[in-house]
Amino acid sequence: MSSTMAAHSTASGHSLAELIERISSRAYRIGIIGLGYVGTPLALTACKAGFSVIGFDIDAKRVEQINRGESFIKHIPTEAMTTALQEGRFCATSDFEKLREVDAIIIAVPTPLTKQREPDLSYVENTARTIAPRLRKGHLVVLESTTWPGTTDEVMRPIFEATGLKSGVDFYLAFSPEREDPGNPDFGTSTIPKVVGGDGAEALKLANALYSKLVVRTVPVSNSATAEAVKLTENIFRAVNIALVNELKVIYSKMGIDIWEVIDAAKTKPFGFMPFYPGPGLGGHCIPIDPFYLTWKAREFDVTTRFIELAGQINTAMPHWVVDRVAEALDRQQGRGLSSTRILVVGIAYKKNIEDTRESPSLKLMELLEERGAQVDYHDPHVPELPRTRKHGRLAGRISVPLAADVVATYNAVLIATDHDAIDYRALVEAAQLVIDTRNVCTRAGVANSKIIKA
Repeated sequence: MSSTMAAHSTASGHSLAELIERISSRAYRIGIIGLGYVGTPLALTACKAGFSVIGFDIDAKRVEQINRGESFIKHIPTEAMTTALQEGRFCATSDFEKLREVDAIIIAVPTPLTKQREPDLSYVENTARTIAPRLRKGHLVVLESTTWPGTTDEVMRPIFEATGLKSGVDFYLAFSPEREDPGNPDFGTSTIPKVVGGDGAEALKLANALYSKLVVRTVPVSNSATAEAVKLTENIFRAVNIALVNELKVIYSKMGIDIWEVIDAAKTKPFGFMPFYPGPGLGGHCIPIDPFYLTWKAREFDVTTRFIELAGQINTAMPHWVVDRVAEALDRQQGRGLSSTRILVVGIAYKKNIEDTRESPSLKLMELLEERGAQVDYHDPHVPELPRTRKHGRLAGRISVPLAADVVATYNAVLIATDHDAIDYRALVEAAQLVIDTRNVCTRAGVANSKIIKA
């Protein structure tokens, strides 16, 4: 270990003021556990702000890839990775003993749901137990993973304090929810305000001092539980409003009214309306999952989260409604049922212009179509091969088919599930026998054809 490393690992004597000064002078070293869609951009943001960062991940292949300067996330340029590595500000490792060498430990690990749709905190708990024997005086530990209000205090703090160290006295504990939006061209890690809550005033002060050097603005709140609630509120707001327009889509469809035309007209009102758009279901690591963390926690207080659960039911039902629309369109236009058709699903990522398939409704659509006897393939310019997922493992390894006109023409129907910009929708419609558009992308592309059915 170098003399610099040794100074970091024996920093227990530093006062809060001295730790904040180390942040200001960029002598403060950051460790980030979980090098995924949250941890990696945060690490590179910290490096760009002048900090040295060690990234930790249990995936040895990902660690090797990062240390070679290769970005596995398309919207993160390889140049940003190689610059941080070449400047000596960033490295990745699977050796968690190196946690002793950093001053702050930021946790960005998954918080999925179990099959029973209850919170799965195993990643958070295992990470806390990994940190505990390496925890030292002066350490700042921040959880960024989305979770139910109280997790930082009720789950993490007891694990750390079992070492004999006391939160707020020997180490500092905080929560600051991630707000990443992969592929968003307008907002990145550094330009999104950061909510920060701490276990006590000193933890808040230290965590706020650190994040204030990384992002455009911090938003301090009274405690960790409040910060945890902020993140859930943001995503529940979106889930409920998306459920509303999905329900309106079903109603208006039966009335012969175009929901997208309704929304476009409604959003011209300069106040009192915020546009949300329907789709084939919810995807991504946040909106389909996070609301159920609050639903689960609310039971402890004898509260039923009827609004949240209803929204979940509506959004979960959308893939089934879309498949019914596909079957109906095939019957009316081709006189055939799903069991005798070939379907091409266009777009497998959960949203446009990214490669992320987590919780993508496209995967559910493929399974539902196959359960009803259809032969299903997919095309996605960002996902050449389907990765293994917890819910849809049997789809893993399938390869994206080319979108050539002669290939498209062999399918009885094309189901547009994700509206990637890289696709020529006019050419797609011309080649297809039938198009079911769940994103209104054909209309937005100026393509009108009797082959197109909105769903």
